[in-house]
Amino acid sequence: MLRIKRVPTVVSNYQKEEVVGAASPVGGCGRNCLKSCCIQEAKLPLYAFKRVDNVSGKDLPLLECKEQHVAFLDSLILGEWEDRMQRGLFRYDVTACETKVIPGEYGFIAQLNEGRHLKKRPTEFRVDKVLQPFDESKFNFTKVGQEEVLFQFEPSNDGEVQFFPNAPIDVENSPSFVAINVSPIEYGHVLLIPRIFECLPQRIDHASFLLALHMAAEAGNPYFRLGYNSLGAFATINHLHFQAYYLAVPFPIEKAPTKKIAKLNGGVKISKLLNYPVRGLVFEGGHTLDDLANTVSEACICLQHNNIPYNVLISDCGRKIFLLPQCYAEKQALGEVSAELLDTQVNPAVWEIGGHMVLKRKKDYDEASEANACRLLAEVSLSEERFQEVNALIFQAIASVEMNVKSQCLEEVDAVNSSTQPAMVPGSHECLVLQ
Repeated sequence: MLRIKRVPTVVSNYQKEEVVGAASPVGGCGRNCLKSCCIQEAKLPLYAFKRVDNVSGKDLPLLECKEQHVAFLDSLILGEWEDRMQRGLFRYDVTACETKVIPGEYGFIAQLNEGRHLKKRPTEFRVDKVLQPFDESKFNFTKVGQEEVLFQFEPSNDGEVQFFPNAPIDVENSPSFVAINVSPIEYGHVLLIPRIFECLPQRIDHASFLLALHMAAEAGNPYFRLGYNSLGAFATINHLHFQAYYLAVPFPIEKAPTKKIAKLNGGVKISKLLNYPVRGLVFEGGHTLDDLANTVSEACICLQHNNIPYNVLISDCGRKIFLLPQCYAEKQALGEVSAELLDTQVNPAVWEIGGHMVLKRKKDYDEASEANACRLLAEVSLSEERFQEVNALIFQAIASVEMNVKSQCLEEVDAVNSSTQPAMVPGSHECLVLQ
């Protein structure tokens, strides 16, 4: 079985908003950041991945996750991450966090992470707007130290995997970076920042989502998942990024049963979650990686345009994607969340919705139960009625880009083209609690 090596974290308060009185090198600001003041002549490792978007559907099983297989990208992430441990770039020791599986049907995982609560960067933008313009004055990833970047992640020019340990940074072509999360949730917690110098706001597009699937496929590790939080669904930084980390047990959502509701001409199967506290869609398959990426990103773009907060979990080495519209922040703003849940200060983002409960208080960790976890997730989920309305929007968006949903598979969404479909007003929906 593949083992995830763990070493003690060297803790520091390295990352500061400002460095007062620091000596500035010639042409730099003194923080060795990624902005123009410091990036000139800088070099970083470059991992050039092989494109797999032309792989035929019958060949996709060759990309299957295998626990015995250790891909180069997988070892690169862990090796570079451990190096940053030894250099003291993290805000607390994540390897010291207590973790347990909560008894019950779902097998929720609870982690006590008091350091993340105390030292994580606060949210700096409105939580009621999924799309907001990038604001240079707020924290963004061009302000981090170059030491926090593990490597550049770009497609190979010749179709083969290549690694350059000391590559120039092509600022004008805005490479994508993989960097550590200085407030980690789990071992190997990293950020994928697409086209970093374009300073894109936190909104998914086709290219960025395809890049995330490439990273999942290249890592080839079933314990490595990528997640995405939109604004309004507990993203804390309005600069386009995905998160990823290693967890050596299945997420409860990965074990949930599903029911197929559609099959697209591109081979993508769409299902809905069954018997899980949060309603959501599951996307799998596709003749090419592009088919899967285009379908899911089109659904995400639809949610963004309709001001519907959502989370995405990329599982099974990029072969399975969970799309989870949610309404917790909206209910919180309306005063509809109980004081008991608010007191936990748990913000249910992609990892919590997937079943990895990151708890901030020892009391909540000691008293963690399946009933408490379900109570939280019930507040996150859309009502059945609202979920069907959102599904109708998503299928309309997919159909509008000529992906041609097969009509015989649409029993669950047969109202998509109905003239009786309720008019949708972006951002005006009502979220109901699961009973």
